[in-house]
Amino acid sequence: MIISDGSGISRQAQPSSLAWYDEIPGSICGPEDGPWPRTFRNLGLAETWKKLSLVSDPQSLHYGPGGRWRADSLNFQPFPGGGSQDRYAMQRLNINGRMWTLTAVFDGHLGDTTAEHAAYHMPIIIRQFLEDFSQKHGGRVVPPPLIADMFSSAIRAFDEAIANDVLELFPGGLDSVANMPDQEIQSILNDHLSGGQNFKKARLCMYGTTALVALIDPNHENLWLANLGDCQGVMVSETANRTWNFEILTTVHNGENEREIERVQMEHPGERECVVDGRVLGAIAPFRCIGDTPFKQPPEFTRRILYNLFSGDQDTSLWEEFLLRNITPPYISSTPEVTHYPLDPSHQRFRKYLILCSDGFTDICGQHQRSVIERWLQSVDSSDVPDCEASNMALRLLWQGLGGDPTSVSKTLTLDLDVPWLDDISIVVQSV
Repeated sequence: MIISDGSGISRQAQPSSLAWYDEIPGSICGPEDGPWPRTFRNLGLAETWKKLSLVSDPQSLHYGPGGRWRADSLNFQPFPGGGSQDRYAMQRLNINGRMWTLTAVFDGHLGDTTAEHAAYHMPIIIRQFLEDFSQKHGGRVVPPPLIADMFSSAIRAFDEAIANDVLELFPGGLDSVANMPDQEIQSILNDHLSGGQNFKKARLCMYGTTALVALIDPNHENLWLANLGDCQGVMVSETANRTWNFEILTTVHNGENEREIERVQMEHPGERECVVDGRVLGAIAPFRCIGDTPFKQPPEFTRRILYNLFSGDQDTSLWEEFLLRNITPPYISSTPEVTHYPLDPSHQRFRKYLILCSDGFTDICGQHQRSVIERWLQSVDSSDVPDCEASNMALRLLWQGLGGDPTSVSKTLTLDLDVPWLDDISIVVQSV
């Protein structure tokens, strides 16, 4: 039998132990990664589920009266040569004896440093803001828009602290750093022999992460979703006639969004190169995110402080390409787009799921995301997978996104390539 490989070239049908690039989901793997076909190990059903679970390390959080609600999560990168730059968070926040629920996904770029920092510390900051907010209002019912404002303020404060923690190392701020010798700056920053705390603070400024954070109130009546970047939130709701409604709750904050381009251009009038080829300063894709301090501080922050991390002799040519365009920072926003979604816990008969995912999951689904979720919904109540894996909703959703059968999933788990063939994937599935 002759079949097409997607590039106009015909090929003979191959044994199941061989895969072509167009059989790997997503946009990362391509013909340039050849020669094709590449080998993979075709695992059986039980072994495929076991390996998928091992690689993605699924976790669960039960909450509400009698564990009525739950959140399942995972972080997946099958390439054995490197770790995932995605992170997620699932936490209960005890605010004066009342339990809020926080879930989140973070998609790091340039490294995992800022994503790791956000996954650990952002829930702490949000809890502090909630405690102060609750004390201020004395337990009174607060309108959802005020909670949304508080939520946004907490995330902005978290981001601002990344740069401020570094500037506080230099009394007088950037003005004092301007005439300071490089060796003196390096001695302050590269404090590895005394614990490396200053170094860790400065290193956070070199990386960034998108953020999608969901917050549910103690009565389970309101959901707030704060978005920075290109992660996605989807609400899937069962109807009275047992069909499902799909609602995408987020917009992407990158060059695909004309409104984001217009926003940045309006904030920097007369700067023709504030957006170049759909990228901020021609260099970075997300228009809103945590970290990425060189796009939020004046160029001297990067030249005098970040250039002096390590020995200070690294190649800075790529940095200078966009720093020359950095005239009136900030160019990347840390103000999240916060949406409010009312919940109705009294409707116990109808199921409702919130899906939070990094863009790695939307990439493997492509134009078929709705059908992937529909297949997942059909599988939620089935028992056709090993008992040890059956309950984790995020793992089942990933299985469907990777093809929904042992052979397809085996290809993405065991493909013989020496470079990553899938983007990092983080998923949180939450019953609401």
